[in-house]
Amino acid sequence: MKVKKICCIGAGYVGGPTMAVIAQKCPDIYVTVVDINEERIKAWNDENLDNLPVYEPGLDKVVAEARGRNLRFCTNVEGAIQEADMIFISVNTPTKTYGEGKGQAADLKWIELCARQIAAAAESDKIVVEKSTLPVRTAEAIRDILENTGNGTKFQILSNPEFLAEGTAIEDLMDPDRVLIGGDTKTPEGLEAMEALVEVYGHWVPREKILTTNVWSSELSKLTANAFLAQRVSSINALSELCESTEADINEVSRAIGTDSRIGNKFLKASVGFGGSCFQKDILNLVYISRSYGLTSVADYWEQVIKINDHQKGRFAKNIIRSLYNTVSGKKIAFLGWAFKKDTNDTRESAAIYVADHLLNEDAKVTVFDPKVKEEQMYSDLDYLNSRNKVDNRKLMKAEHCPYEACKGAHAVAVLTEWDEFVDYDWQKIYDNMLKPAQVFDGRSVLDKQKLRDIGFRVYTIGTT
Repeated sequence: MKVKKICCIGAGYVGGPTMAVIAQKCPDIYVTVVDINEERIKAWNDENLDNLPVYEPGLDKVVAEARGRNLRFCTNVEGAIQEADMIFISVNTPTKTYGEGKGQAADLKWIELCARQIAAAAESDKIVVEKSTLPVRTAEAIRDILENTGNGTKFQILSNPEFLAEGTAIEDLMDPDRVLIGGDTKTPEGLEAMEALVEVYGHWVPREKILTTNVWSSELSKLTANAFLAQRVSSINALSELCESTEADINEVSRAIGTDSRIGNKFLKASVGFGGSCFQKDILNLVYISRSYGLTSVADYWEQVIKINDHQKGRFAKNIIRSLYNTVSGKKIAFLGWAFKKDTNDTRESAAIYVADHLLNEDAKVTVFDPKVKEEQMYSDLDYLNSRNKVDNRKLMKAEHCPYEACKGAHAVAVLTEWDEFVDYDWQKIYDNMLKPAQVFDGRSVLDKQKLRDIGFRVYTIGTT
């Protein structure tokens, strides 16, 4: 079959950019992105492209080209489902905060709701594509719902996991390392559905980069990819602590091992810890799945990746406290950065949240500047932890719209996101307006340590002395 109309349920960090690129690259396919969040849809339709709900370099240009031509954003979920030949499910699958599997298993309630919406609205045969990151064999649950609650229509379930890095998502979509499509490889209908999605991506992705597997392998490959990447981050961060104790330099160690072609140099940058929507969630999911099959050693192995990441964030916060004479009560600590990485406004599982929480528990006064994250989001992130009431969070932490104002009168500055602009700030000006001794804690190893020391700063960079 040839796909003429696509519907994507979920207009978030994955659904919005992915569908925008598909619409741009496939002008013969009409793409509709739907979401029950009216404010989010309104933002996607805003004439001012600076107000898009997702910040990704290059996204505004893609949306500008396709929106109004063959790309639309709306809240009419039922209508979009009825019209579409192919339906992508791209909704949130957070870690469960209740019941069986709390703290590890993925919460699939939104996936089930999507499946039931599709079953109720569909009036013709559909291809349903899992775009959300899901546990292995979720496709089986979706198929069960569709086949037992639908209107007699036929469905094919595909898995098409995303491998996007936030901050470079548009580049990753335009020129992917690979596109993975999993489906029913044992039936003609399944193979036909897979080929239909292959043809969509084939508008711009070379065929040799499009991999097809059975649906279960596709689902597990996504979890595995994120687990391996996170494992590299935790490994280099574990060694950063050893470097600080032995006077080795983690940057030199990273460069030395990264030149080994068997290892490579990616994801070997020591930092305050990884964040984002996928790494922690997917590893916890892998841990839960392993334990559910009785694979205790496998679960323990992957859980250690998370434990090292948590340790690194706590270690960074404790080092700030120790350097400020073992108390930060009433002291102003300035944060540069709140997003989990540069070139995105996504704050999910950002290290900054947990470092701030640790310091606020010690009664510190934290001020934050981030060029893309809004103040409301910062408070929402803190409130979600339930460490304090909302009133106290707003008393103890303040967002600033100017980096120099954030640092003015501070005892210390902590770099939590590797925004390029931080390197080019007037650090002499920052130093002159801070309390002395002025201290900088570089959690992303982006600043010129010697230059700062020449100004008069006491500088701590992860993995070095």
